[in-house]
Amino acid sequence: MIELRPFGRLGGGNHGWLVSKHHFSFADYHDDERMHWGRLRVWNDDEIAAGTGFGTHPHANMEIITYVTQGAITHTDSLSNTGRTEAGDVQVMSAGTGIQHAEWNKEAETTKLFQIWILPDGRGGTPSWGARPFPKDARAGQFVTLASGRADDGDALPIRADARVAGATLKKGEATEYRLRAGRYAYLVAARGAIEINGVKAAARDGLAIADEDVLRVVALEDAEVVLVDAG
Repeated sequence: MIELRPFGRLGGGNHGWLVSKHHFSFADYHDDERMHWGRLRVWNDDEIAAGTGFGTHPHANMEIITYVTQGAITHTDSLSNTGRTEAGDVQVMSAGTGIQHAEWNKEAETTKLFQIWILPDGRGGTPSWGARPFPKDARAGQFVTLASGRADDGDALPIRADARVAGATLKKGEATEYRLRAGRYAYLVAARGAIEINGVKAAARDGLAIADEDVLRVVALEDAEVVLVDAG
């Protein structure tokens, strides 16, 4: 089963400094049919104006993954962490028992990013933050795990959830596959470029909610950058 969720039909809002599209119910947008997809709770497609951002605010009991698609985001938090994450790279915040953080676009251009929230396996735990670069040539033509709750996923950023975030870059006409275990849910968005997955075509920034599919075959109809969440 693959459900196409066109970008133009997503909920969201224009707040001046922030233009946001919500793949799932979030803030003032509510849809009983789009509360979550397995453990995946939030996928926001955000455009943050230069010199603006999210001021200091709290989170608890959530795994929050930020995938930057354009520009960069600068993070600070109550644990004294500071970091700048550029396009194509990833940061992960395990909110645990509670953390306060801010995310600012200190660049001269609009920053675009995917903000992904995944429900943790359990409540509590010491909060943490981490980030790392993922060079596009390392995931050229194939999926590479960016963040994961699985111990066997090597260099991926750790999260406290039975889930995996993966990314791939594909040239026009190139294809790659991702195997989905029984009972798993996948959600896939192309940050750029049109794609086709198991015969379903999607434009850039469209959402694809996937279940009961063993193998996902992704074909790039244009040069494409793809992000996927595999969740229990």
